Amino acid sequence: MKISKSIYLFFIPGLVLYSIFFVFPTLSALFYSFTDWDGISADFNFIGFENYQRAAAGDSIFMKSVGNNLEFMFFVAVFQTLVALVFAIFLVKNTKFNYFLRALFFFPTILSSVSVAFIWAFVYDPNLGILNQLLSLLGLEFLTQNWLGNGDIAIYSLAFTQVWFHAGQMLIIFVAGLHAIPNDLYEAAKIEGASRWQIFKKITWPLLAPSATIVIAYTTIQSFQAFDLVFALTGGGPNYSTEIIATYIYSIAFRGYDFGYASAISVIFMGIIALITYIQFKVLRSNRVSY
Repeated sequence: MKISKSIYLFFIPGLVLYSIFFVFPTLSALFYSFTDWDGISADFNFIGFENYQRAAAGDSIFMKSVGNNLEFMFFVAVFQTLVALVFAIFLVKNTKFNYFLRALFFFPTILSSVSVAFIWAFVYDPNLGILNQLLSLLGLEFLTQNWLGNGDIAIYSLAFTQVWFHAGQMLIIFVAGLHAIPNDLYEAAKIEGASRWQIFKKITWPLLAPSATIVIAYTTIQSFQAFDLVFALTGGGPNYSTEIIATYIYSIAFRGYDFGYASAISVIFMGIIALITYIQFKVLRSNRVSY
């Protein structure tokens, strides 16, 4: 069957958009990372690897933002995956009630990050917030506190909000993965007398590995790109305790007008995401093959 060369024309719109919104900005960031450009003036100087040396050796706030981001990512990746998986197992059957619950859990995902931030800013409010009031009604006043103002727990408050925000989206991926598992395997396991845990360990989880890979990788990327949620809720405070790489890049570029340094951190940022995602894929793939 001969394929017409005109079919390649259909790739052009996507290729153009990809080049405009990804390739060109990425190459521009790489170029400016070797300069001292302030983002405004037309003149700039090439300074080699000074920006990268500054980030690696002398910038304590950058190192803190990396630590915060990794902490945020780990919490979100673990709990969002667990919550989505547990709910998916309970809601896997296609009933009207389960359809309703899936839609209900998915609903937060369609909200904007700023809307979610305003909702949870009210929930976490130390004086009028629903969370502290609920704890007081339950007789747990000793647990009430300033959830976003306490530097020791603020990053976990943000992470919990992120889990609430996107767990429903991951739930749908797991439900699709569960539906792809042949029911004959479960019936055979039950006939052999396997327990629920054995069925999950030997059948469900191994065959869910492709879905889990997607969920964990996507969750990781989301965690590193949670700029709008963090910026709207805490702005990186208090005392940089919730500063993540994305908010720090914004602060350097649009408050400090140091676009060259911000570009260097952006390049490092992309490298961190790529490395962590690659490690996750390798680990999950090796686990899948071993079954």
